[in-house]
Amino acid sequence: MIIMTGNELRNKFLQFFKSKDHLVLPSYPLIPENDPTLLLIGAGMAPFKPFFTGKMKPPQPRISSSQKCVRTGDIENVGRTARHHTFFEMLGNFSFGDYFKKEAIAWAWEFLTEQINLPKDKLWITIHTQDDEAYHIWLNDIGIPAERIVRLEDNFWEIGPGPCGPCSEIHIDLGEARGCGKDDCKVGCNCDRYLEIWNLVFTQYDRDEAGNYTPLAKKNIDTGAGLERIASVLQNKPSNFETDLLFPMIEHTAQVANVTYGQLPKTDVSLKVIADHARSMTVMIADGILPSNEGRGYVLRRILRRAVRHGRLMGIEKPFLAPIVDIVAGIFAEPFPDLADRKEYIKKVIQLEEERFHTTLAQGLELLTGHINTLRQAEKNTLDGATGFKLYDTYGFPWELTQEILADYDMELDKTGFDLAMKEQRERARAARTDVESKVILPDLSQLATDKLSVKENAETAKLVLLAKEGNVVNEIHDGEEVLIILDVTPFHAEGGGQVGDIGQITGAMGKAEVLQTRKLPDGTTYQLGIVTEGFLKAGEAVALTVDGSRRRAVARNHTATHLLHAALKTVLGDHVNQAGSQVGPDRLRFDFSHFEAVTPQQQTELEAIVNKVILDNLHVGIIETTQDVAKEMGATALFGEKYGDQVRVVMVDNFSRELCGGTHVGSTAEIGLFRIVSEAGVGSGVRRIEAVTGFGAIELVKTHEQILSEAAMTLKTRPEDVNARIDTLLSRVKELEKEIAVQNTKLAKGVVDELVANCLQVGTLKIAAGQVEASDMDNLRNVADLVRDRIGDGVVVLGAVSDSKVNFVVMATKEAVAQGIHAGNIVKAAAKAAGGGGGGRADMAQAGGKEPEKAAEALKLAVEVAQSQVK
Repeated sequence: MIIMTGNELRNKFLQFFKSKDHLVLPSYPLIPENDPTLLLIGAGMAPFKPFFTGKMKPPQPRISSSQKCVRTGDIENVGRTARHHTFFEMLGNFSFGDYFKKEAIAWAWEFLTEQINLPKDKLWITIHTQDDEAYHIWLNDIGIPAERIVRLEDNFWEIGPGPCGPCSEIHIDLGEARGCGKDDCKVGCNCDRYLEIWNLVFTQYDRDEAGNYTPLAKKNIDTGAGLERIASVLQNKPSNFETDLLFPMIEHTAQVANVTYGQLPKTDVSLKVIADHARSMTVMIADGILPSNEGRGYVLRRILRRAVRHGRLMGIEKPFLAPIVDIVAGIFAEPFPDLADRKEYIKKVIQLEEERFHTTLAQGLELLTGHINTLRQAEKNTLDGATGFKLYDTYGFPWELTQEILADYDMELDKTGFDLAMKEQRERARAARTDVESKVILPDLSQLATDKLSVKENAETAKLVLLAKEGNVVNEIHDGEEVLIILDVTPFHAEGGGQVGDIGQITGAMGKAEVLQTRKLPDGTTYQLGIVTEGFLKAGEAVALTVDGSRRRAVARNHTATHLLHAALKTVLGDHVNQAGSQVGPDRLRFDFSHFEAVTPQQQTELEAIVNKVILDNLHVGIIETTQDVAKEMGATALFGEKYGDQVRVVMVDNFSRELCGGTHVGSTAEIGLFRIVSEAGVGSGVRRIEAVTGFGAIELVKTHEQILSEAAMTLKTRPEDVNARIDTLLSRVKELEKEIAVQNTKLAKGVVDELVANCLQVGTLKIAAGQVEASDMDNLRNVADLVRDRIGDGVVVLGAVSDSKVNFVVMATKEAVAQGIHAGNIVKAAAKAAGGGGGGRADMAQAGGKEPEKAAEALKLAVEVAQSQVK
């Protein structure tokens, strides 16, 4: 057995399969490309699904990679077992219709026993119960004794819809000391003695979303070997966490927390969780994922907040995660050098999210602790789902975090009720959105000669190479039918990089189709989506092509302006600015970028000035194709989370801007005409969004603003150039009137206060002042309550006020009243509920609202009764 670092092991694996004629590819980003069935890449084969199904041709029939993966299905086990992770690297070798079981098994055995010298007598094999072919290869070709080949029913690999099949796992016996001590301990036991280090998946089927299994036309190989697991064996470590891939983060965090690893099991769990989660969040952010409450962003937020909580369990009260990014970037400097380039941005995102969570964590924990105490007093052990959802929605608690805290008290969350509350919220949000476009079902393209297809921007004629309807290749497509079209040469630019695809028309001898969208497959094949508007089209026929030119030019103006805006943002805000997303259409552009505070109006003015100067300077826009290395030397900007091939396209605006981009652009900046910012806002943790217009859109915006200014001047009875001065005069007068009103309100309030104090209800040593008053809003109502509380001595104030077809309630209690059992939050909750609303608060002060003002008097009466019942 050879001792290796994680980096050495990764290189050894990739070079071995390169020697077996495999194309070695870098890891794909964690965000799946053109695969709506996956949230994140969770397996080495996931980026290659179209190749496994046979619908697309791979660049080579043999590929090898070390793929970044994130899985959270077993997140609760992270740190509690030796092997579970959220982030891990999957070493893989893949065959697409080339070699199969015999070669895959032989090479796996060769690598493990000859390349890294694992002891042959310690290796065990598992196969599927019905896979006799694999059994005989292991037994006869490799020479594994029959007693070390184990048949298991669950040796069948699949991860959602897609390619799948029986598998054969290789386990290593780590010795009795790692086992559970049971007499029947064997391969398949849940203990750590028999460690799975290699999984050979014999991909023979394609599973659809309904659970049906269809045999693949060509059999494939998908190998998954956990880098961390094999490293733990070679480095003779009891778990993955002690390897050089993770232990440096544990050492750092232990120093920050002033604890020692290996002394307390609970502390060790927290150190392992933080180490694992620090890797995950670093790589996820580098791949363009940002914290949010949905989708991938929710996965990131959940991981980050779990790490924060485990830090608090060790006594770390201040933000501590961002510095760990430096350690992660150092460990991954060889396979993922981009982490070092982006680590300052990654650290800033983590810092902001951690600080934001700290501000709400204390409040949420206090609220949850209160509910736990209430459950204890009632001798119950289940927190209702609505309360759990409030913790999620208001305080940012993932439900898993709430469940974990409850588990510490032998309690649980009503997950069904939580899911119902979540579903109701999502339905409300969905009702406010427009319908999104349905997923396109791609036909079988395995027989398509993609090397004979081309893109030519000025092409006017082409041949219909392929027509497809509802995922099936057809010979003809008729009037009114939706169609997928592939041309031998296409002038239509495909959607990508945030830019919308071209639209237009395709006209044949007997029919016409309107092109509604243009897209691109992962292998670069461009296809059109449209509908036949006249007659019919036939596969193989010659057609005339018409691209909507005015729309394309508008898109090009906006796309080039996006590049100018990106460069201007770096100039005005700093080099930390990086693109975090974009959308370029004919009507406007939208640009998301990394920045941690609002862009001020003055900065927006400066941005517009810089971009418009470049436009007026009429700078040349050039496009070249070169290698990634040359593009980097040129200073070309690449996008987070994008995967580029060896050849890249660089768009250059003289010396002002250089970016990798495959989109449509103008020939010179003067073609953009005019650039105007429409809006600026925050869209996520550390991400801002600017929307802007160019060309005719900018001209229309200027006209609109001129019209608004003209109408405002007419309303104010002044000239447009004097509008600001007129508004200042009116605002000054408004302030004077507000002061006069405040004086009158104070006089009125004094009379109300006198009446409330005079009619107090005496309960023991406490007074209860209650009544309905006139108050325009909640602030005024609280002011009146303050005055009454200061006058009554020891007691409680319960006030209500009707305003704008609703009723507001405020309850305030003195210290002595709280000491005698008064709880303002519970009092106001009862009042609000009686008036069709809700709310709550602290024991000494609470407020709420109701939707039924006609029940205000009844609600106040109930509140007084609750207050009386609380007095000890």
